[in-house]
Amino acid sequence: MTKPVNGSGPVIIDCHGHYTTTPSALREFRTAQLAALRDGTAPPAPATIRDDEIVESIERNQLRIMRERGSDLMILSPRASGMAHHVDDPAVARAWARASNDLVHRVAGLFPGRFAPACQLPQTPSGGVEDAVAELRRCVAELGFVGCLLNPDPSGGYWAAKPLTDPFWFPLYHELVTLDAPAMIHVSASVNPSIHDLGAHYLNADTSVFMQLVRGELFERYPTLRFVIPHGGGAVPYHWGRYQGLAARLERPPIDGLLRNVFFDTAVYHQPGIDLLHRVVPVENILFASELLGAVRGDNPATGAGWDHTRVYVDRAGLDDAALRKVYEHNARRVFPRLEAHLP
Repeated sequence: MTKPVNGSGPVIIDCHGHYTTTPSALREFRTAQLAALRDGTAPPAPATIRDDEIVESIERNQLRIMRERGSDLMILSPRASGMAHHVDDPAVARAWARASNDLVHRVAGLFPGRFAPACQLPQTPSGGVEDAVAELRRCVAELGFVGCLLNPDPSGGYWAAKPLTDPFWFPLYHELVTLDAPAMIHVSASVNPSIHDLGAHYLNADTSVFMQLVRGELFERYPTLRFVIPHGGGAVPYHWGRYQGLAARLERPPIDGLLRNVFFDTAVYHQPGIDLLHRVVPVENILFASELLGAVRGDNPATGAGWDHTRVYVDRAGLDDAALRKVYEHNARRVFPRLEAHLP
C-alpha cells in the first residue's frame, strides 16, 4: 500500500466504490443472459475476461483517480445500477451476482492492499432470501469479502418489498451477524419512470430505510447488526429533528439509539452538505466515501475539483486531527472488521 499523501496521517479508506468500468465482455454476457431469458433459450456461458483487461480497466480509472486524490484503499462492489434486481428470475439473479462478484474478487486479488471487495446479492422481487444468504456466505466466508450491498427495493422503484424490519429478512441478518459483516443499504436501477435512479431512487431509499428502522425493533433482536446508509444518509441529517419528533410521537426510543448500529458515508457532493452531516451526526458514525466512479462526473466549479472528490469537502469541514482519523480510517476498520485482511 502506498503511504498516505499527508505523511503521518491516516490511511484513507473509501468505503463506497463501484466497479463501473468493467470490461465489455461482462456487459456482453449480461445482454446475452437477458436475451436468453426473454427468448426462452439456454443461458450463455460466463464471460471470459483476461487479467490484463481487468488491470487496464482499473488502472485507467479508479486507481488513477485514487492516486491523484490520495486514497489508499477502496471497498469495491459491483455497479449498483447494474444489479437490476427487478429482473424476476432467481436463476438469472444467481448467475449474474456470481459473475459480478467473482470479477470484483479478481480486482482485489490483482491489486492487493488497494481494493477490498463487497458483494452483490441475488435478490428478486418475488423471491426469498435463501439465495442471498448462500451468496453472502460464499463471498465472505470463502472469498474474503468484507460486506455486501443490500437492496431494500428489488422491484426497482415500486417498493413492493417488505420493510427491512420484517422477519422476511431475518435469515440474512443472522448470516451477517454470524459473519460479523455489515451491509450497505443500496438500491439498484429504478424502472419506475417517475423516479430517477441516481437523483431520486437512491436518496429515497436511504431516507425510507432510516424511517423503517425508527419504527421497527430490529436492533433489539440483532444488537450487533450494522448498516451503512450511503449518500450522506439521503435526507436524514437534514431532517434529524423531524425523525426525533416522529420517534416520540410513535412512542419509539430516541433515534440516537440507532447510532449503535447505523452509519453514514460522505458521498455528498458539496461543502454545505458535508458540513451539515458533521454537525448533526456524531463523528464516530461517519465513514469516508466518494462513490467513485458513480453518479456524478465532472468538476465542481466552486472547488475546481471533481464533484466526487469528497476529500476536499471533508478536509474543509473544520474537523480536528482525531476526528479526521476516525472518518478516514478508524470508523471503517471498526464497521468493516474484515478489512484488516486487506490492509498491510
